[in-house]
Amino acid sequence: MLNPVRAAIEGIGRLLARLQLIAAPRAQRISDLAWPRIVTGLARMSKATADVAMVGMAVGPAAIAGVGYGVPYWTMTYMLGGGIAGGTISLVSQRYGAGRYDDIDRAVTVSVVAALLVTLPLVVVFWTLPEPLIRLIGTGEDAIAYGTRYLQVASLAMPFAALNLIGSRTLIGADDSWTPMIVRAGGAVVNVGLNAVFIFVFDLGVVGAALGTVLGSMGGVVFFGWGLLAGHLPFIGALPVQIDGSRPYWDAADARHLARISTPLALRKVAQNGGQFPLLAIVGLFGPDVVAAFVVALRVRALMNTPGWGFGLASSSLVGQSLGAGREVDADGYAHDALRFTVATYAVVGVGVFIVADPISALFVSEPGVRATTTALIRAACVSVLLWGLMNGAMGPLRASGDTTWPFYGQIVGLFGFALPLAYLGAVTPLGIWGLYATLFVETAVPAAVIYYRFRTEQWKLISRQHREAAVGSA
Repeated sequence: MLNPVRAAIEGIGRLLARLQLIAAPRAQRISDLAWPRIVTGLARMSKATADVAMVGMAVGPAAIAGVGYGVPYWTMTYMLGGGIAGGTISLVSQRYGAGRYDDIDRAVTVSVVAALLVTLPLVVVFWTLPEPLIRLIGTGEDAIAYGTRYLQVASLAMPFAALNLIGSRTLIGADDSWTPMIVRAGGAVVNVGLNAVFIFVFDLGVVGAALGTVLGSMGGVVFFGWGLLAGHLPFIGALPVQIDGSRPYWDAADARHLARISTPLALRKVAQNGGQFPLLAIVGLFGPDVVAAFVVALRVRALMNTPGWGFGLASSSLVGQSLGAGREVDADGYAHDALRFTVATYAVVGVGVFIVADPISALFVSEPGVRATTTALIRAACVSVLLWGLMNGAMGPLRASGDTTWPFYGQIVGLFGFALPLAYLGAVTPLGIWGLYATLFVETAVPAAVIYYRFRTEQWKLISRQHREAAVGSA
């Protein structure tokens, strides 16, 4: 069967290899590991984008704004889980590459416990206090009411979403991106179907969108748990990793190692998402129509960012395995080739979406004024996403080695030093909407510059070498 995503990724890889920008064997291996994850990302982000589109069609711009106010809270918890899962792939890939298969169990179980300890308290907060939280950033009573209902129900999905990330990263770290694609992309398709039923058939509006997210996330955890404990899944076959459920669920040394890697990752992700709170509050000064347009632009940009899901994790896995086996030359080759591959793919995606930005806007809004603003913001997002490609490409090797502090610094500086001030200037000075265009650009440009600089110093190799020497010494 023709797989357009795989064909497109492999085609870009072959072109880069023909131009002698990357090595053909590495291009093929990167493609093999990246494209299933990209399909997963497309499915997951398409689901989130479809939520916004369906809610907009069924209820209107106020509902889009309400979902936009609720999403940052949900995403903040998701980002915390993603930070923990980033530590998981580092531990799993290096142990898998070194042949330390018995040590993978501890990395996974410690990650699961850590994810639950982080996410469950937040579920309680978001379930009991949704309206005050939405009012912190929201404007307009209708939008606040929609956001409150969405956040309360969607919060129930947070622990399941974090566990899905850990299951996915565990398998990707062991060179299996096919199974996560089947489980998570399949879950996203089911999720979209459930949302359509809940929103259009049962007329549940934003609550229907949230309820579909809860059920879809629960289903993914069931399949990942079943597969990792049994070592196989029906119709998929044997998995490269099997978790022994009878082993101790906690190990202090692994927990410290996970915390050291995951904490900067989680803080970076929280900073990246946390900026959405004051940012949306500032955008609210422009009025609800601009909020709706901005939320749509963010959803489209997130969809364009899905190549980074594949290339970033492929880079982390392949670089991590090479580092774990002590093959630094191979790690360096994969790191640079994955970076070039990533940037080239983002360029293709960004140019394509820039051209068709207006028809995309029409899928979400029908009012001419809102549509024009949405189109302009989507095009600004197309420019900013190119820098996101550089960021994701350079981030993979840092995450693989555990060098995760500098990306956090870059995110903080870009967001609070540049993006938020520009958005505020746009709201209170004649700069106007150009402040939001500039905000979308610097939000990715500054952290991309910091992360790329750190990548070029090659300190990530030294950090990995120190970890290997410490592991040998403790053994």
